[in-house]
Parts: sequence; structure tokens; C-alpha cells
Amino acid sequence: QVQLVESGGGLVQAGGSLRLSCAASGRTFSTYAMGWFRQAPGKEREFVSGITRNSAITYYAGSVKGRFTISRDNAKNTVYLQMNSLKPEDTAVYYCAAGLITSPRDYVMDSWGKGTLVTVSS
Repeated sequence: QVQLVESGGGLVQAGGSLRLSCAASGRTFSTYAMGWFRQAPGKEREFVSGITRNSAITYYAGSVKGRFTISRDNAKNTVYLQMNSLKPEDTAVYYCAAGLITSPRDYVMDSWGKGTLVTVSS
């Protein structure tokens, strides 16, 4: 397992942008697919985006496709989520996770961060 710490959340107006970062400890970061998930108040946690170990394949939920971009830097043990054109419905706690991802509906995550709050005001 890896230890994951998210950062970059905050309050932003609708239409604005934020960039989330997730720093991983340990030497095994590059062996994991990485994902971003979110949980809005009163809702279940949902998949947002994922990226394979070598960044060859990225996955997005339909609700964020075209607005969010996931990337990773294995040399820095960090994965990012660039979020543009934010909407109030993007408000949630965003979690970083490490594991195996084969599609937006098929994944097994071994390690989770504690999350970072993103609030989008209208």
C-alpha cells in the first residue's frame, strides 16, 4: 500500500478552475493505477477519473469528461486533477486512490487518501 495525501481543494465560483494534487509515499507509486473519486453530501462516493501506471490510458466519468484532466508524474509520486468549468454539482470531497482500474465501473482500489473538499458556489 501507499500513503496518499490530497491537496488543492477550496472554494471557487462556478466556471472557475482548481487543480488537485495527490502525493504518494513509497517507491511503488508507479506500479499503481491512480484514481480520483468524490462524495457529495448525502450521496455515495463515485468515480471521477483514473489513469494507468504509465499514463497511456485515462478514464473519466461522463459528468466530468471534457472539463477535468487527470495526469501523473511518477518521478514526483504525484497525481493531479485539473478541474475546469466547475459547476455547483461538482461540490464534494475529492479522494485520491491507488489500485487497479480497467474502466470507470471496474476498479479495485487498495489505498485511499483522506480527501480534500471542493466547494463550487453559484
